[in-house]
Amino acid sequence: MKDVYENRELSWLKFNERVLEEAEDVRIPLCERLSFISIFQTNLDEFFMVRVGSLHDQMLLEDNPRENKTNMTAEEQIDAIADRVKVLSARHSLAYRELMEEFEKHGIKIINFAKLDEKEGEYLKSYFDREILPLLSPMTVTKKQPFPFIKNNEIYAVSVLANKNNKERLGIIPCNDGMFRRLIQIPGSKGYYMLAEELILHFLPDVFSGYTVVSKSLVRVTRNADIDADKVYDEELNYRDHMAEVIKQRRKLCPVRMEYTRDMDKTVLSRIRDHLNISENMLFKKGAPLDMSFVFDIQDILRHKPELFFEKRIPQKSPQFDETKPLIPQIIESDKLLSYPFESIRPFLNMLVEAANDPDVVSIKMTLYRLAKHSKVVEALVEAAENGKQVDVLVELKARFDEENNIEWSRTLEKAGCHVIYGLEGLKVHSKLCLITRRTTDGVGYITQIGTGNYNEKTSRLYTDLSIMTSNEAIGAEAANIFKKLSLNQVVKQTEHLMVAPKCLQNKVIERIEREIQAAKEGKEAYLGFKINSLTDKKIIDKLIEASQAGVKIEMVIRGICCLKAGIPGVTENISIISIVGRFLEHSRIYIFGKGEREEIYIASADFMTRNTVRRVEVAAPVYDEKSKGMIKDIFTLMLQDNCKARKQEPDGTYVRVPEGEKIINAQERLYEIAYEKAAGNGTAVKE
Repeated sequence: MKDVYENRELSWLKFNERVLEEAEDVRIPLCERLSFISIFQTNLDEFFMVRVGSLHDQMLLEDNPRENKTNMTAEEQIDAIADRVKVLSARHSLAYRELMEEFEKHGIKIINFAKLDEKEGEYLKSYFDREILPLLSPMTVTKKQPFPFIKNNEIYAVSVLANKNNKERLGIIPCNDGMFRRLIQIPGSKGYYMLAEELILHFLPDVFSGYTVVSKSLVRVTRNADIDADKVYDEELNYRDHMAEVIKQRRKLCPVRMEYTRDMDKTVLSRIRDHLNISENMLFKKGAPLDMSFVFDIQDILRHKPELFFEKRIPQKSPQFDETKPLIPQIIESDKLLSYPFESIRPFLNMLVEAANDPDVVSIKMTLYRLAKHSKVVEALVEAAENGKQVDVLVELKARFDEENNIEWSRTLEKAGCHVIYGLEGLKVHSKLCLITRRTTDGVGYITQIGTGNYNEKTSRLYTDLSIMTSNEAIGAEAANIFKKLSLNQVVKQTEHLMVAPKCLQNKVIERIEREIQAAKEGKEAYLGFKINSLTDKKIIDKLIEASQAGVKIEMVIRGICCLKAGIPGVTENISIISIVGRFLEHSRIYIFGKGEREEIYIASADFMTRNTVRRVEVAAPVYDEKSKGMIKDIFTLMLQDNCKARKQEPDGTYVRVPEGEKIINAQERLYEIAYEKAAGNGTAVKE
């Protein structure tokens, strides 16, 4: 059944292609298309740092391991990635050029010196001499001066220099060390701008006086960032100090990709490549800027033109809460479900503050993975600790690229008197779990919150996520056991209500799929519905194939990686898969098992990836409240009906846009409309 599987890395590239399609979509406002141009690039940067970096490490192993679905070696995967990225990069460059032509109509133009008149050229020469040249650190590579260290994802101007004797050497200048403005405005009414690195490249002869510039290019190198913190752990070190050292090490790992913007002599390219030890297929010529972060400056310039942006949307107050009254009694009365970004995260934040000041609250326990820069969550936990509550916080220091932020927050929490723990050896704690323990007249009571996304106020406005708050005693008791095990450096091995990876999530999912297989064999209506970000877990994939062959109807909304091909006759013909890439990042995870009396609905922090199901601590929570179940089913159904942002996966693994019907349905926009309608009907609508 080889043809039923898709390679993980190539599937991810298909996802990023869908992001690029948003940049190419003329129906999307111009400045928003520019955001997707940037997102495509930053996605690709992280892909090379993490996934290609991991494949690079695998190539060094003697046993030459093969991927478990398509049987490709690491080398074969890297070759396939390189071929596909070259095609996508060309599309990205074309999309950028076409977008910038559109921006000219709005008074913005990124130019080079060929477009300047004499007066403008004189201004830039003066600007360069005054603002940039004194800050540059030019280097030449000679026998006495070795090749400098090239920082990860930073731009360098590289030139071939010839001296008076026609002997050639390399000249290298760092271009984006943060000391000068990247987007330089040229005086006048034309709206002309130039990128600082292009200015530096133009004036290389002035920098390297005494040499002839034979050829020149802008270059950017991407380094491997896939480092296993646990494998290099020195037990003599404090774990937080150890992670700080890991971050330093990662900045110096081997290069895996080099991008450049101008044609250079193959001999020179080969020399650079040999020094960096980068294979030839990992060289990529770009027709767009090497770093797209400047696009946000362009957006700021055009904020006065709202037609160039999405319509402003504000998260609404949830009609389930009366925010003029204490929140904890309302949760005790009935479970509450929040749907971000359509509804505000504020009730959860207010509940934390309320718990911090409630004399009946004994303790607050939370798992923290990614936090906002100015975190209201941390503020509430600090307040609770200062008020004498027992505050236990698991801060995951291995949250990739957020390690430094989490290290600082852990210090803040410790200073306030919180008990901070750092997760388990070999396992990331990715669960989104909060437990408030209270004294009650009957003994001890719990308020448990389980979410699909991070406790991050910023991303709660950008990602679609679900958060349930419940006073269910059984769920609270199991959450308490999770925190107990984490504090003892152990994992939960048995649960009745929650699914908890790594020991009791994958198996429980498979058990429920098997239940539907049996129902189908008995002639009953059998159904499975999943909304997840990625599907790579082969055990679950194979069970889904078995379910399809048994006649179980399976509907899946998978935003990103999908290693299963749907709709193959006789194999996966009962499976349908769509991907939605839109204004907001689809991030919520929903599991639906069965119909009627067998129906079970869960929200979860876990995708169906092996790293989530067996190599992380993840939590999926059953939704018992009928109103909350109805809300989740409505969300899932609306996603399946989307004919604006949805792409349907074809049996060959390609994705095609779902045809628009008589009524255009954009699920994300419709969910916002519903939130506005509910808030207006409740008299709580928020407009600013």
